[in-house]
Amino acid sequence: MHATSGRRVCLYVLFVLGFASLQAAAATEQQLEIWLERFPQADVNKDGRLTDAEADAFRQRLASRAAGARRPVTFANGRPQPFPVDPGWKEDSFPEYAVSYQSPKRIAEIYAGVLEGDAKPVTSYPKPDDGSLRIVGTGHSFMRPGYRTFPAIARAAGFKQPPLLTHMGGGVTGSARYKWEQENGIFQFDRNPTPKLLASIANSEWDVFMWGPYSQDLPEYYACWVDFGLKFSPGMKFYLSDAWPQLHHLDSIPESEDELTAERIRQVERKKHKGMVTLVKALNDDYPGKVFVLPTSESMVLAVEAYHRGDLPGIDGLHRVVGKQERSLWIDARGHLGPGFNRLEGYVFYATVYGRSPELIKDDVPFGGPAEFPSRELDREFRRIAWQAALNNPLSGVTDANKNQISDDRE
Repeated sequence: MHATSGRRVCLYVLFVLGFASLQAAAATEQQLEIWLERFPQADVNKDGRLTDAEADAFRQRLASRAAGARRPVTFANGRPQPFPVDPGWKEDSFPEYAVSYQSPKRIAEIYAGVLEGDAKPVTSYPKPDDGSLRIVGTGHSFMRPGYRTFPAIARAAGFKQPPLLTHMGGGVTGSARYKWEQENGIFQFDRNPTPKLLASIANSEWDVFMWGPYSQDLPEYYACWVDFGLKFSPGMKFYLSDAWPQLHHLDSIPESEDELTAERIRQVERKKHKGMVTLVKALNDDYPGKVFVLPTSESMVLAVEAYHRGDLPGIDGLHRVVGKQERSLWIDARGHLGPGFNRLEGYVFYATVYGRSPELIKDDVPFGGPAEFPSRELDREFRRIAWQAALNNPLSGVTDANKNQISDDRE
């Protein structure tokens, strides 16, 4: 079998198996997000959101192409595949019609032209009087769990946290580079812009910008956002998540969870951290003291260590792909977080952006869902891990010399 047909069969098997249980009813939002992560080409209108109709059409196309296949090919270990980047990124400037070059009023008009109904093109909030932060962000499915829990955590801590304004996508469609092209109507979105964030950034004040990382990231994919943000909100700070170790980072795929030792995961984190240091240093050379890291990677390494100590009650395994346990730290080959770990990511976002330990929150956070899992004990361990992760990673900007669980620069 040729390599090309093998890849087609792989896609066919995954998509057909996934949809076998969905044909009787519409897919859930989470299921559609997972399919978008794996098959961004199914997003026909490239709006970063996969509909049932788009998913079903893509499944049928794959089924047709693979109809002559003789045997299935299993999905690989989740390693991101190389992708082409438009050569325009190497130029000194973007095309002159890029939305970011337009006036604030014109940017809002452009976005209004692609909105449906009575939706307003500009989101804005008055400056909070309690230290709450107005936050915009891009990202993919690795960021979505934290984006969902972060606001509830901040409010439980006593802040009047405004809703986050995000522009999301699955996989590469949620990357900083992709969203810049999409919002500006350049390169693969030539003259077809969707300036969801640009319109609000240009016409209102914001405090924080957050991103999710992606493979092949370069400083210029973030610098354009920094330039635009600082133009309208000079005090804005920028936070880039560093994700976490995944199976494809290992030299070989483990045959059992006994191979997923804390030290092995720590070794992966050390390698990942070096790359993040290079990226963030390049940005801070141009924007001193403006770009920081959301240490989600360190938090998951600490979670692995806690699991091996027996300090994650209710968590039954490390990786579902390897150990087959539902309640694991990771649930699939792509490296998505397991049940309950949306809380840990949200706590990391809060600890880093607000510079306060989640351990200072006295009450339970109203996340919703079943009360028995995650348990209060597990939730408190997540809070401890999040603060320790922020302190452990020097790129977070969080320090606590007097050990009062408030970052020294926020007191």
